[in-house]
Amino acid sequence: MSKVLDDRKYSDSHEWVKVDGDVATIGISDYAQHALGNIVYVDMPETGDEVNQGDDFGAVESVKAASDLISPVSGEVIEVNEELVDKPELINEDAFGNWIIKVKLSDPSELDKLMDADSYKKLCEA
Repeated sequence: MSKVLDDRKYSDSHEWVKVDGDVATIGISDYAQHALGNIVYVDMPETGDEVNQGDDFGAVESVKAASDLISPVSGEVIEVNEELVDKPELINEDAFGNWIIKVKLSDPSELDKLMDADSYKKLCEA
């Protein structure tokens, strides 16, 4: 069973969100990195870009597949994880410790549309 942390919200496309004030830190779940296999590249937006809930903001590529990253929230990208440019495999090592982008939320109510840890566990088991 993949690891699921209780302090996050989850999307059905396997991204996680951790909120601190009006900033959402976004990454992919442990389940997603297991499904992808060895990650070799992470395509990320630029700082200052706008992302919208449900739209893709980049992609994660592994040796066996590429998967779009779907934004679980809307807002402005205020930081990208530059470490992943040279070391995309960090996501495989710790999917929850290695975030992809940080977004200043434009509509915090969107968080209500995301799953809690228990709901996400059920999705992964299905």
